[in-house]
Amino acid sequence: MVPFPQERIRNFSIIAHVDHGKSTLADRLLELTGTVNPREMQEQVLDSMELERERGVTIKASPVRMLYTDEDGTTYELNLIDTPGHVDFTYEVSRALAACEGAILVVDASQGIEAQTLANLFMALEHDLEIIPVVNKIDLPAARPDEVAQEVADLLGVDPDEVLRVSAKEGINVDQVLKAVVERIPPPSGDPDAPLRALIFDSQYDPYKGVVASVRVVDGFLRRGEALRMMSTAADFEPLEVGYFAPDMRPADVLGPGEVGYVATGLKSVRDARVGDTITLAEHPAAEPLPGYKPLKPMVFAGIYPVDSDAYNALRDALEKLRLNDAALVFDPEVSQALGFGFRAGFLGMFHMEIVQERLEREYGLDVLFTAPSVAYQVVTTDGEVLTIHSPAELPEPTRIAEIREPWVRLEIFTPTEYIGPIMDLVMKRRGIFKRQDYVDQRRVILVYEIPLSEILVDFYNELKARSRGYASMDYEFIEYRPADLVKLDILVGGQPVDALSVIVHRDDAYRKGQRLVSKMKQVIPRQLFDVPIQAAIGKKVISRATVKALRKDVLAKCYGGDVTRKRKLLERQKRGKKRLKMVGHVEIPQEAFMSVLKLEED
Repeated sequence: MVPFPQERIRNFSIIAHVDHGKSTLADRLLELTGTVNPREMQEQVLDSMELERERGVTIKASPVRMLYTDEDGTTYELNLIDTPGHVDFTYEVSRALAACEGAILVVDASQGIEAQTLANLFMALEHDLEIIPVVNKIDLPAARPDEVAQEVADLLGVDPDEVLRVSAKEGINVDQVLKAVVERIPPPSGDPDAPLRALIFDSQYDPYKGVVASVRVVDGFLRRGEALRMMSTAADFEPLEVGYFAPDMRPADVLGPGEVGYVATGLKSVRDARVGDTITLAEHPAAEPLPGYKPLKPMVFAGIYPVDSDAYNALRDALEKLRLNDAALVFDPEVSQALGFGFRAGFLGMFHMEIVQERLEREYGLDVLFTAPSVAYQVVTTDGEVLTIHSPAELPEPTRIAEIREPWVRLEIFTPTEYIGPIMDLVMKRRGIFKRQDYVDQRRVILVYEIPLSEILVDFYNELKARSRGYASMDYEFIEYRPADLVKLDILVGGQPVDALSVIVHRDDAYRKGQRLVSKMKQVIPRQLFDVPIQAAIGKKVISRATVKALRKDVLAKCYGGDVTRKRKLLERQKRGKKRLKMVGHVEIPQEAFMSVLKLEED
């Protein structure tokens, strides 16, 4: 099979806010080009993961090659890379965009432009991509195609007539999208005579083929049977297979400049095939690699522990395999007094953490326990050293701390004007600083805030949706670390600190949070045969306390009347037994107790 001529190749992505119809539009394009057999057609073809289908969201960027013949009979090779819309997966979007020359911007005709629409659009413009604006879902009763087309046209500075109006679900005007891709998106530039340079934009693990790297060939030709080299790690390998996605893997002999496909490397470790690396020939390597990606910085950290301590090795293997096709997941071993051996893992956000937890439980059959999520703090010690802390347990002694800094983000909230009041109230309660508001049109506004990342972690998004009846959307990006009056809040059960329940909180919030945590613990810790005190403490100072009362066996049940001293003797003996039990007794803390730290805000 000969590679396609460069001038007839088009590489493009579909970008949109979550739920605006990207995957449905991709389905229609695959149908129209005959890429997928009608018998095999199903909804969300490119969302191959069970979780993606269940939740109706795209988690991984999926590439696919389509062949399209225009009215003149010229055949084009269209490489589509479907991207996620959720704020936690913007890294997948940025990698997909680096492999493209153009992007289809999909906007819902009833909801209009939303936060992620803008975030993904600006990312595409940073990559100098040609944008094709599309207003989708024009068949909905609440659709406002002309109004939304005008909004999009104003945003991009184009004529509203250039904005395509389609219904991906009903297949209305979808053929115009394919025509626009061919006409408006430029063909890839690349030198066929230069040494091979191919950019890895994704990777996954196959038990038979090793690491399978998704690549975009920029210069030269990628042929099966030629020894290849990773430019950053200098690892040499002979590819087991070269091919393209249609959308399943189809082997091919060669990939030419501008083409998108895959290389089965046979490598066993993802560290040898990093996303963002450049593949070149081992014999005639290129002089310099392609610009890669900014390394990802996880924003949220949590402990992952096996419920059964014997499953530690299985958990480690599962995390290693997950990391193969999720470059954003980072983890290191850690030990907890309460939970034993586990890992401290970094995620891009709460949704990413949820997805990882579900994948561990479903795909690997593991029973795992996640501790309360926290963000990465910077601690300046008294001798001027700056430490990065990923969990409360890593905090140095209070006497060594000169200052603690926490991460702040710029938060953009898109909302209809009638919900401004409740949303402002929500953000102010979370220590947000109002920056400005911009009106998109008469009905909608963008509110811009600066806010500590820890304040929007757990349930902020749910609360935002509740206060705006589901109409508001949000996007955030990290700005900087700022000093704050933060303290470590310890929870003691039976006089022993439980490290997995410790949290770092703002001093003003410590009493309220301590009180609520203690009350919550009292409900979830089962009663023992002795009193169990539960305390919240900052350092040595206890700020809140509750007691789980002892279960009391009725030792007087067999005493019918008789001398009162006999009863007293039995009660005294019971009291001594409880005292002895309390000294040696161990309180089992159920999983709900750890989960209650997460659910504090929701109550």
